[in-house]
Amino acid sequence: MKITTSLIVILLLISSCTNTTESKQESPSMNQTEAVQKQLRHIVLFKFKATAAAADIQKVESAFAALPSKIKEIKDFEWGLNNSPEGLNKEFTHCFFVTFESEADRAIYLPHPDHQAFVGLLDPILEDVLVIDYWAK
Repeated sequence: MKITTSLIVILLLISSCTNTTESKQESPSMNQTEAVQKQLRHIVLFKFKATAAAADIQKVESAFAALPSKIKEIKDFEWGLNNSPEGLNKEFTHCFFVTFESEADRAIYLPHPDHQAFVGLLDPILEDVLVIDYWAK
């Protein structure tokens, strides 16, 4: 009986060591993960004036969505309308999510003529804007 119990304990220990080794091999190292995820995010939130016409807001949406085809430094882009049930959006309705690979790419984007032309569309209809940039982790 003691031999059977000892064998079971040994097999369980070997089994647990094998599972730990396999899970470590499947997971990328921290440095590999950080290298893959190192992207600069540029978040832009818009609050439009109450007097802004729907057609003018649609022009802004289309113009912002067109920037990735005009500015090669933009690596990814998405946008959407607020639909949070929490009521904490402070009247910001539009969220635009722009991704860059480097601060140098963002430095090209910000003064880029196509970006500046887009910014010019905002003045008559934008109440407020909030911009946050961060490195994805």
